[in-house]
Amino acid sequence: MAKKFNTLILGASYGSLLGTKLALAGHAATLVCTAPTARLINEEGTIVRFPVRGLDEPVIVHSPGLSGKISAQTPEQVNVEDYDLVVLGMQEPQYGNASVRTLMEKIAAARLPCMAIMNMPPLPYIQRLPGIDSNAVLECYADPSVWDNFDPELMTLASPDPQAFRPPDAGKNVLQVSLPTNFKVARFGSDEHTQMLRTMEEDILAATFPHGDGETPLPVKLKVHDSLYVPLAKWSMLMTGNYRCVQRDAMIPIRDAVHGNLDSSREIYQWTATVCQELGADPADLVPFEKYANAAEGLSQPSSAAKALDRGSAAIERVDKLVKLLAAQKRMTHPEIDSIVANVEWYLEKNASKP
Repeated sequence: MAKKFNTLILGASYGSLLGTKLALAGHAATLVCTAPTARLINEEGTIVRFPVRGLDEPVIVHSPGLSGKISAQTPEQVNVEDYDLVVLGMQEPQYGNASVRTLMEKIAAARLPCMAIMNMPPLPYIQRLPGIDSNAVLECYADPSVWDNFDPELMTLASPDPQAFRPPDAGKNVLQVSLPTNFKVARFGSDEHTQMLRTMEEDILAATFPHGDGETPLPVKLKVHDSLYVPLAKWSMLMTGNYRCVQRDAMIPIRDAVHGNLDSSREIYQWTATVCQELGADPADLVPFEKYANAAEGLSQPSSAAKALDRGSAAIERVDKLVKLLAAQKRMTHPEIDSIVANVEWYLEKNASKP
């Protein structure tokens, strides 16, 4: 019988998507969250709604019926020795919060392999990319010292391509998948830890869910890649769509940001892809613009970053600034990228100045 793994997932919203896929495949997942959300999950389980091709209604997956277990804990309750893998599914600024930071210190000291499903690559992952001065991008991180004790060889990154949200009329244990694409993860430094990911990949691929009179496979897979640059394919999407939602007069949907001017979108997308190639990516690691533009047709809401800024947040993930500073290391600039970064910083400064 194949080994089943215990995974600790920091973040109970987006993290519940991967946690559900792991539990469906027979593995165990513990979601780290606030005490009220942990209580709700432990009492009622999680609910994830998956759109499935050919079906008019989403397939609803309730965690208590899965072969693997989903549970929840607060950061203070976690015993890191119980886990084989840590998944980082919170927004990057959250890792500096006192209780989470303490947990991160324990994870680093235990030398647990960590897989981020964040838009913002953890600093130790940037340190795995050859030829990059990681000290030159420290200002992109809310608190770069959070990452000081992590071994880069124990850190990997999965491109968080699947899109999901908490429905406003549902509890914090409910997640709606809006774009059911795959998590594309780079290998770890060691073969042992990479093999753990490949086992999970195979188990998730083989798992099905009862529906109607039979079983149906559910979308959102884990795809393991040898290239360190495959997760960076998301950067073109973020710069073309997510961060261009941030306009000074209003926040616009991702669909409008991309399709409002397709020529401009294509230029930004290809420029960011060229930055990735200058850093070491192969063109095959990246996603064609047309594929992203088609997917963006269904993204009718502003990005989470735009929504956070609109709500008054003074700290969001700064992939926009990271791309700009990494491009500068390759002597690359683009006026549209400068404008995107300026819009984000205008909001951050305005929000930070509020009493």
